[in-house]
Amino acid sequence: MKKKVLFVCIHNSARSQMAEAFCNSLGGDRFIAESAGLEPNKLNPNVVKVMQEIGIDISGNECNSVFKYFREGRSYSSLITLCDKTSAERCPIFSGLVIDDMIHWSFKDPSSFKGTESEILQQTRRVRDEIRQQIMEFLEKD
Repeated sequence: MKKKVLFVCIHNSARSQMAEAFCNSLGGDRFIAESAGLEPNKLNPNVVKVMQEIGIDISGNECNSVFKYFREGRSYSSLITLCDKTSAERCPIFSGLVIDDMIHWSFKDPSSFKGTESEILQQTRRVRDEIRQQIMEFLEKD
């Protein structure tokens, strides 16, 4: 039976979307990953671009609400928050969901990046690669 993992960040527009995509593409034989946000927004177009650069298309993904999942009574083996340090206080404790393991990873929020389009894409690529590495380490441990 596959383990279910939920990735959560503020808007479900960048970090959690990338983590879900990597977990499903790299560990799909053992895991089912979903993602959600505290305040779902719309997909970050720069994140869509940098994921397409490595052959992963998330352009059709929806931004989901963690509270909707909570109301539906979903359960997960692991819940992983991906809020950065400045947003960490907004990442809640999910005491109502059935979760075996809660993990926090801190990654910069691509929606906060400043600079030229090229500079923003480069910063987004760095976060993408950091998330991929963290997912690979998570998959190796399990």
